[in-house]
Amino acid sequence: MNNLKIAVYAICKNEQQFVDRWMDSIQDADVVVVADTGSSDDTAAALRERGAIVQTIKVDPWRFDLARNAALSFVPKDIDICICMDLDEVCEPGWREKIERTWTPEATRMRYMFTWLFNPDGTRGKSYRAEKIHRRHGFRWVHPVHEILQYYGDDPEHYVEDLSLYINHFPDQGKPRSQYLPLLELSVKEAPDYDRNVHYLGREYMYYRMWDKCIETLKRHLELPTALWKDERCASMRYIARSYREKGDFAEARNWYYRAIAEAPHLREPFVDMAVLAYMEKDWTTAYHMIEEALKITQRPITYINEPYCWNASVYDLGAMACYYLGMYEKAEHYAKIAAEMAPQDQRIQNNLAITQAKIRSLGKTSIEQK
Repeated sequence: MNNLKIAVYAICKNEQQFVDRWMDSIQDADVVVVADTGSSDDTAAALRERGAIVQTIKVDPWRFDLARNAALSFVPKDIDICICMDLDEVCEPGWREKIERTWTPEATRMRYMFTWLFNPDGTRGKSYRAEKIHRRHGFRWVHPVHEILQYYGDDPEHYVEDLSLYINHFPDQGKPRSQYLPLLELSVKEAPDYDRNVHYLGREYMYYRMWDKCIETLKRHLELPTALWKDERCASMRYIARSYREKGDFAEARNWYYRAIAEAPHLREPFVDMAVLAYMEKDWTTAYHMIEEALKITQRPITYINEPYCWNASVYDLGAMACYYLGMYEKAEHYAKIAAEMAPQDQRIQNNLAITQAKIRSLGKTSIEQK
């Protein structure tokens, strides 16, 4: 499809440090529109200097959906395709060509890959499919936080997809998330049967160490008739288990971890979390078994339901410790070597490998002397 007009739109507040990187990554866009929600620095001026159309808006009380809808309303009506981004995100080179190659006349939105978090070594951490590339007309944002695009067009919604297109997130770690909890509570109050935000609210309570509210909310999530996605149900069960674990009720935590495994045995996460609980209880047999089962799963999901610690050195490190305490020293060395290779800067992991190898050498020497 030729002659597509593509716009990038965003909301921002006090993000001057990201302007040049962001604008550099989207320089192939025909139009860049930004709704500034009250910056006190030079974000708006810097954006205008780089060619963006900037409108100042006020959303009080604050909610993300209204802000994004305002930004979208400023996008010219003759635009064909819109990309919603934040200023701490970056499009990888070649994005426009991929959109033009993939888009079709009947398309309403496009799925692509979003890197939420990078590992310390620069490799991709949590990555998943996203769908914030959409047709100009027939869309609006809904929900105060964890807002989603709602389609209201007359023709059927039609997705296209190119998972080689990446938009990467480089978050400002100093930015507080204190507004998320009250906005999630508002979101669930407005739409009590929308299962996704009930799940998010329970998870947020977990982040705040509000264990009883986490348990109560996520049990309600599991009871909702629309809460059918097994990966997300498994995550709710894991968070309930973690809350019971933090409350000191290891027996109930164990029950919920086993329920999580049964719900989604195709995921590593419940096996690894159960291994962590077993490690805390010094139940080395269970820890070893759970790590073995986790490592049988080699396909990392491309949804937001994946935990980086289930795909890095942590899994092998945990397996190495379980094997060591079970007297399986060669298997412990095998796992410890992999962990050490994956985390060369982690001194504790390097020390554990050295301890395991010293143990093997001492046992070999003893065996020779006895002969």
